[in-house]
Amino acid sequence: MEYFHISSKNNTISEAEKLLSKECRLILTDEAKDRIIRCREYLDNQMTKTKEPIYGITTGFGSLCNVTIDRDQLSQLQVNLVVSHACGLGEEVPEDIVRLMLALKVKSLSYGYSGVRLETVERLIQMYNNSVIPIVYKQGSLGASGDLAPLANMSLPLIGHGEVNFEGKRYPSEEINKKFGWNPLSLASKEGLALLNGTQFMLAYSIWCIIKAQKLSKLSDTIAALSLDAFDGRVEPFTEAVHQVRPHAGQLKTAAQIRSLLSGSQIIVREKEHVQDPYSFRCIPQVHGASKDAIEYSRVVFETELNSATDNPTILPDEDKIISAGNFHGQPLALALDFLSIALAELGSISERRTYQLISGKRGLPSFLVAHPGLNSGFMIPQYAQASVVSQNKQLSVPACTDTIDSSQGQEDHVSMGANSATKCFAVVENLEKILAIELMNGAQALEFRRPLKSSPIIEGFMEEFRKKVPFIEEDQVMYIHIGNSISFLRDVDLNQ
Repeated sequence: MEYFHISSKNNTISEAEKLLSKECRLILTDEAKDRIIRCREYLDNQMTKTKEPIYGITTGFGSLCNVTIDRDQLSQLQVNLVVSHACGLGEEVPEDIVRLMLALKVKSLSYGYSGVRLETVERLIQMYNNSVIPIVYKQGSLGASGDLAPLANMSLPLIGHGEVNFEGKRYPSEEINKKFGWNPLSLASKEGLALLNGTQFMLAYSIWCIIKAQKLSKLSDTIAALSLDAFDGRVEPFTEAVHQVRPHAGQLKTAAQIRSLLSGSQIIVREKEHVQDPYSFRCIPQVHGASKDAIEYSRVVFETELNSATDNPTILPDEDKIISAGNFHGQPLALALDFLSIALAELGSISERRTYQLISGKRGLPSFLVAHPGLNSGFMIPQYAQASVVSQNKQLSVPACTDTIDSSQGQEDHVSMGANSATKCFAVVENLEKILAIELMNGAQALEFRRPLKSSPIIEGFMEEFRKKVPFIEEDQVMYIHIGNSISFLRDVDLNQ
């Protein structure tokens, strides 16, 4: 069992990774409880003292902000908000992402700037800890007033509505609440708005994507080094002095990584007939490095958001203020997610170009990497499939954050479209995994034609593990099975061993 303590302490993306585990349990620290209680007491006190309308608490929402609500209707106002905003569309969000959404909403509310009751936060924790995962849908958020539609769907079970996934089955929330003895919550003032305002849909996708992106970036280097050796490439373009005269951090890191990966290779040090390699090999440090820098930028943005309160209005007990502002706006995430999509798509694009070079019958390698081309098509069509996915990633990398559509009668007149950035980035990540899996199949196949020469100990060890899943192809076989096994290998491989 793993534990994630909810407190005002900042967490890293690495620490947040444990939230994806079904074995993880949330624990609300006493400090967080005190902050939540203090903020709620402050809000209740202010509502008894002030005669001025407080947005979303004693007024309607969006363009209805000037409509004052009677005190005896404030709870119904919050319930109405949740049910009316639950407008999710399309495919279901993967359970891993919704699990993250629950935990991230708890973390955001725990800072004590949201005005929710402790029991509301504790119900979200109970759902997470018991793997009661609300049904949420991918479409419907503009990523501006927070992720209203998906967070509304996520919040429905709190009030006895909606559906959940539990132990592999779908249940009406009412039924699962009875199973655990949970009574539907009667939302207090501000609580519905606090649950729905916020960036937890975008942020959950962001954290999932950055964790995968960091691993795929490392795999890109390893697979590129393998392909470089299989292509009988040159090591000189990775010389440290070359990169010191253009010292981008990612470029320097990539060149050093390739040198390390190929240290001890018999192939890389042998005399070459060719003077230089194609860009897809020679410019690995520049291309992979630029993507590394973009990944790092995105990580910093996502980590900042992880440690933020993002609902509205912001309640500031220490300042004795309740301020309606815009911390729910998803533009920081939207920009970073679009940037990350572009960076990862480029890793896929250059990967496909290396694959194309490997199957082209150059440098002593047979056409399409089989001993008897003609009778056998060999690795001809995996490259087709790879090119198809690369092309889709190029399309998915068109920024979403540069778009905006007015909503709420023009009150919400600039939106981030960050939710679309998030779901697109998720697709780009999954596609990159497929692209790299196909390059690895080709690189490994090509390397066998260099025998008896050996690559480096690191690459040979990587190859040995890969061959436990995917064999050398002597004659034509059903290739989608091998592609699937190559993808599975990349998901399971531990690069830290």
